[in-house]
Amino acid sequence: MKYLFIVLLFIFSKPLYAETYHFASINYLIEQEIGRIVLPEIYKRLDIDITITPLPGKRAQFEAKTGLKHGEIMRIFSYGIETPSTVRVPTPYYYLETMAFIRKDSKIKIESAEDLKNYHIVKVRGVKHTNNITKGMKFVEDMDTTKQILRLVSAGLADVALTNRIDGLVHLDELGITNVVPIKKNLAVLELFHYIHHSQKHLVPLVNEKIVEMQRSGELDKLISQAEQQIIKNTQYFP
Repeated sequence: MKYLFIVLLFIFSKPLYAETYHFASINYLIEQEIGRIVLPEIYKRLDIDITITPLPGKRAQFEAKTGLKHGEIMRIFSYGIETPSTVRVPTPYYYLETMAFIRKDSKIKIESAEDLKNYHIVKVRGVKHTNNITKGMKFVEDMDTTKQILRLVSAGLADVALTNRIDGLVHLDELGITNVVPIKKNLAVLELFHYIHHSQKHLVPLVNEKIVEMQRSGELDKLISQAEQQIIKNTQYFP
């Protein structure tokens, strides 16, 4: 009887959700790397283990959509409309700024997204916020990494590089490029949400409640600040 009690105590003292969940992120983007640090900490406070696999944007969406992964760590609002097999955690936990980067010596004037249609644009393949803002535009090319698009603008081979503001600034610094700058005003500010495949939708209220709790306590802001500093110091590992 004594041994049975010990076994039962061990079983019921283990976390309720002992399974490890597997999520996708988009590779080589600063905001996604920040999410790769922050989201596991949110889950850790729920006694849940997760893994995150960086993938190209379209591949990440495919694996989340089909259930090969349990979701994606960080996407904009419209991703949930385009990917109905996933459930959006209602509270965003980060944000991005869609920013145009141009050469200092160019005479390019961009005051709104509409102005982009006049220029040769380069962006990272599979990223929703830059896909959305350039939809229907003719002179748009996709590349694999932020460093590639910034190099093209620096060399005069493209007019505008589109990416998240912090992503562009950090990579410019890492590359030592000084002739490319962001325009004065961002083109959009978008909240970033965690998405979970509908087969694991029981996680949604748990994660949402924890995000809200961490926001109210200030813990999330502190964690994000630490993650940003950590990633900025390690951009030399990005291709």
